[in-house]
Amino acid sequence: MELALADVLAEVVGIEQVSADSHFFDDLGADSLVMAHFCARLRKRADLPSVSMKEIYQHPTIRSLAAALPATAPTPGAPAPTPQAPAREPQTTGAPLGDTAGPADYVLCGVLQALAFLGYTYLLAMATAWGYEWISASHDLLDVYARSVLFGGAAFTGLCALPILVKWTLIGRWKQGQIRIWSLGYVRFWVVRTLIRTDPLTLFVGSPLYVFYLRALGADIGRGVVILSRNVPVCTDLLTIGERTVIRKDSFFPCYRARAGVIESGSVTIGKSVLVSEATVIDIRTALGDGAQLGHASSLHSGQAVPEGERWHGSPAQRAEADFQVVGETPHATLRRALHSARQLATAFLVYVPLAVGGSIMLLVAIPQLHMVIEPGPAVLTNGTFYRDVAVVAAVIVLGGVILGLLLVGVLPRVLRRAVVPGRDYPLYGWRHSVHRAVSRLTNRRNLTRLFGDSSCIVHYLRAIGYDFSHIEQTGSNFGTEVRHETPFMSSVGSGTMVADGLSIVNADFSSTAFQVSRASIGAHSFLGNRIAYPARARTGDNCLLATKVMVPVDGEIRQGVGLLGSPSFEIPRTVLRDSRFDRFRSGEELRRGLAAKNKHNAATMGWFLLARWIYLTCAALLAAGAADTYARLGAPAIALADVLVVVFTAVYFVLVERLVVAAHRPGALYCSIYDPRFWWRERYWKVPSEIYLHYFNGTPFKNVIWRLLGVRIGRRVFDDGCYVTERQMVTIGDACVLNAGSIIQCHSQEDGTFKSERITLGRGCTIGVGALVHYGVTLGDGAVLAADSFLMKGEVVPQNSRWGGNPARELERGHDDVVGSIR
Repeated sequence: MELALADVLAEVVGIEQVSADSHFFDDLGADSLVMAHFCARLRKRADLPSVSMKEIYQHPTIRSLAAALPATAPTPGAPAPTPQAPAREPQTTGAPLGDTAGPADYVLCGVLQALAFLGYTYLLAMATAWGYEWISASHDLLDVYARSVLFGGAAFTGLCALPILVKWTLIGRWKQGQIRIWSLGYVRFWVVRTLIRTDPLTLFVGSPLYVFYLRALGADIGRGVVILSRNVPVCTDLLTIGERTVIRKDSFFPCYRARAGVIESGSVTIGKSVLVSEATVIDIRTALGDGAQLGHASSLHSGQAVPEGERWHGSPAQRAEADFQVVGETPHATLRRALHSARQLATAFLVYVPLAVGGSIMLLVAIPQLHMVIEPGPAVLTNGTFYRDVAVVAAVIVLGGVILGLLLVGVLPRVLRRAVVPGRDYPLYGWRHSVHRAVSRLTNRRNLTRLFGDSSCIVHYLRAIGYDFSHIEQTGSNFGTEVRHETPFMSSVGSGTMVADGLSIVNADFSSTAFQVSRASIGAHSFLGNRIAYPARARTGDNCLLATKVMVPVDGEIRQGVGLLGSPSFEIPRTVLRDSRFDRFRSGEELRRGLAAKNKHNAATMGWFLLARWIYLTCAALLAAGAADTYARLGAPAIALADVLVVVFTAVYFVLVERLVVAAHRPGALYCSIYDPRFWWRERYWKVPSEIYLHYFNGTPFKNVIWRLLGVRIGRRVFDDGCYVTERQMVTIGDACVLNAGSIIQCHSQEDGTFKSERITLGRGCTIGVGALVHYGVTLGDGAVLAADSFLMKGEVVPQNSRWGGNPARELERGHDDVVGSIR
């Protein structure tokens, strides 16, 4: 076997002969992409066993790898021995698997979804018009405020109750089963799902009001439950959560998934006093027993059940020794919950809602000169001065918003921080908890991190809001455009460390009645990949490589000078020979010249970002002015038309912005330094356009239209429930693919100062599971399935009709679904 493996590797590496004792990375200069191609070649050889990337890292020579592999290739279809044997998934009845929807179903679904949106918009417009007329009949501020409270309260209550009423009318109780995508049954599912996730009560995530909302939708939730995740479950009748359970932020437990042309709904059962940590995915037909714990960056695949009192981690989860619960319980929780809920409702009804509803009318009463701006009239709309004034106001809002935002996040949180002492347990829903939430919300400003990210400005911004940096080694890419934290004042980053997009620093812990903040320290001279949840108790030191979606360990010895990959994580080389070819840019004159040029380009990119937002705000304001001008003649239809036009304009405008950026420099395959101008253009491509509007079209045929306009080579009747594609021009998606919520197709990777990018191809009928990530250079064959929360590493070639899962992903046994016991 050694000779056969060596011949395959020599062919992949492009040399004549490979020694059995040559180290893949240190001696041959290979990297993970090259070794992924090696694994793909082995899967095509019937006489050789399959090899996973984890086995490559654990046995980095031909001799050690051959010794660890079985002597003969496995017989196709023969089950491998497994440490556990979870129950096979029950077969549900309903629509057959596969893309059975035709073009007529697809078009009809889109038409019905558009009509539902128009109807909902018109209903809101009528209510808005009536409320405006009633409130504007007042002539003093006190009367305006009183009417705003009454109308706003009624409107808020109606918007909260409508999704609940629609759910019980259209669906009744959710049951386990299947719904064919693009069918009439799916239209009902989409209407309910969309309304549920846009309900104003979702703004109260983390409070007892949100739990009350889920109960009203049919969920069986016990007393004292705390849910901090903003990912709202849909099939709520299938959700059971025992009392005193805590579900942390960024967790997915939707009680449904999409696969092979159908929506599959299934139960999620969580027992009493359970802890579900950050960035987890709980698939359908799963369970956690009383007192169980699921670690961060972990997942339960369909069919898994965590026994009572056990701690599990990993993707898919397996038994663990670490204790993920560090906060105790406090007394008098029931009273605090009631007072906290009452305070939230009072603030909403007496402050936020009146300001949102009657704010413009209050300004008109207090400052009559503003009447011409709010209601310009036909004469003003033909005056060039009006358009100039609108553009000036928009510029003041954009630039003033940045300046005021910097002042707000740099001053107020520093005053509030003294109320919460690190390492001490405080009652949940007490006044200190309110202060902690205020600090978190004030300092997690996505628009500011996007503006300053991927530039030299980001470290100065993060330091201004409270991050603790040692001596800064400026690279121009120290952090990406997505950085989050619980509190910035307990976030430390060592010198020379670089962080890609998607870092979430988890420096606050919760029980069902208490919370605690702790310092999270990231070591010096490290690199953190994409989508990492970094806990305060991380056992990592200096000079570490934390790979994309890695589960950062919280037990064992402190890791230094190594790389970590996977969930649960295992050690890999800190760097490979191929990635060291750009080390000349780390210091000296090369760094100085490269950084200076990058700073100039990044400054221009920030200018383009602000310019794009200014133009958008100006045009949106003109649309609003046009609606105000026609309101006297049309009434409510004018408001509805303006709302629809703003949605359409938003999509068209940002598609055009992205196409202009692409026209200047088209994204393509790259292997270069971060000081290469081609990488700077890629940073501009990520920053200047916007992707927020894409969420409005999730689950509709219109999302596919937008993907095509953005450059994705996408097939027919693709179902996209909330996938994010980083480089649209570099992705090919076949007919009838299924892209689940929270999934990511990422055509690039950065490791220290090296940037790599390759195309990704998905064949016909592929499924990407909830929260899964597909890395660059990957090809999925027709009908391939990637399980929930999986990480499909760079360069993998997935055979057609195969099922892969895990972090890193590997092939599942034939005849099984994504169950841990079937992992090969």
